[in-house]
Amino acid sequence: MNRWNHTRTGGFILLGLTDSAEVQQALVTLFLLVYLATMLGNAGMLLVIRLHPQLHTPMYFFLTHLSLLDLCYSTVITPQTLQNLLTSAKSISRLGCFTQLYAFVLLGAAECFLLSAMAYDRYVAICKPLQYTVIMSARLCCTLVAGSYVIGFLDSSINVICLSRLHFCKTNIIHHFFCDTPALLALSCSDTRDFEIMIFIVAGSTLMVSLMAISGSYAFILFTILKIHSTSGKRKAFSTCASHLLGVTVFYSTMIFTYLKPKRSYSLGKDQVASVFYTIMIPMLNPLIYSLRNKEVKKAVLRIMRKREVST
Repeated sequence: MNRWNHTRTGGFILLGLTDSAEVQQALVTLFLLVYLATMLGNAGMLLVIRLHPQLHTPMYFFLTHLSLLDLCYSTVITPQTLQNLLTSAKSISRLGCFTQLYAFVLLGAAECFLLSAMAYDRYVAICKPLQYTVIMSARLCCTLVAGSYVIGFLDSSINVICLSRLHFCKTNIIHHFFCDTPALLALSCSDTRDFEIMIFIVAGSTLMVSLMAISGSYAFILFTILKIHSTSGKRKAFSTCASHLLGVTVFYSTMIFTYLKPKRSYSLGKDQVASVFYTIMIPMLNPLIYSLRNKEVKKAVLRIMRKREVST
């Protein structure tokens, strides 16, 4: 049997998405455009929120950190993917691989709980509007954001420490375009059952606890909206959380599909498509989701454009 020892070569080869040169060129163009749109969209969102005091509210405080996470999230994955598509050498060092995995898990887990915090913010705004400013204090907002990062740090630390203890002696070829847990598990010749259970518990807890918090918030929101008699009132209440609900649906559907399943269910094609969506596409879509359906953001952008027209 042709066995490979990671202690000898110390690196991996990222096989990527395709072997076709034509498809690779098309993907380079697509991913580069998406990456630039992600940078511009999220940086623009940060700038708009920073420049307009009217947007200095808890909801936009959370949205600021969501944009920061998306900027980092995309940067962790997309440049390495573009490099691999443009060059024949698709290698990544063992340290680089685990560093990418660590950052990826940290940012993903932090985003899960940040979305939970945003759902709680919407719950307070709709269900307890008179107490909103008291409940959503600056201290609570900072605590919720800091807690999201701490949970992400713990989640990624457990993941990478456990994974780094496995022996990778089957091959050094990762059948993926970035270092992800299921793809690395497929290379291990160690008994991974205990590790799979631990990852399932950690990842499952992160996804399900945050999803339960979101679901609970929206259950109360729905109950409150149903008690509103006027159609316009219902429409206004729903519009305040529609963007967040759409973002949550897109994010969690792909994450659950990819991670809450055993290794034997790992499907290269399906998992790669899902991975492209939540690592490259979603960070680009979030600024669109939260700005195009948000009147306050659109008004702030129009003010900036008018000021620039006046100044010129």
